[in-house]
Amino acid sequence: MNNPVGWFEIHVQDMARAVSFYQAVLQLPLEQLEFPGMQMWTFPMQPDGKGASGALVQRDGQPSGGNSVLVYFSCSDCAEQAGRIEAAGGKLLQPKMAIGEYGFIALGLDPDGNCFGLHSMP
Repeated sequence: MNNPVGWFEIHVQDMARAVSFYQAVLQLPLEQLEFPGMQMWTFPMQPDGKGASGALVQRDGQPSGGNSVLVYFSCSDCAEQAGRIEAAGGKLLQPKMAIGEYGFIALGLDPDGNCFGLHSMP
């Protein structure tokens, strides 16, 4: 059985700022894809790996920030990535906290106001 999330999109207003932010926090390279009518930069993907990949998307008329979708990025220790959020231009909402047998999470806001999560196991 596959994980239920197949793809995610984080809608942004300033693509250069968003790419810089997520690359700084997650320390992962993003890759630009060519799509008509929009800008899209994808997060790294391993076709046979666990979890889902997705992209930053900028499209005319598409709102960003204040979304009700929460994307969690997998980390070896979410405190490390959480510690880079504010220096990259975001806001730390919840430092690393235990969630029992399910590991640890931290929450942040990116510069467009999108809330995102970081998740790690002990």
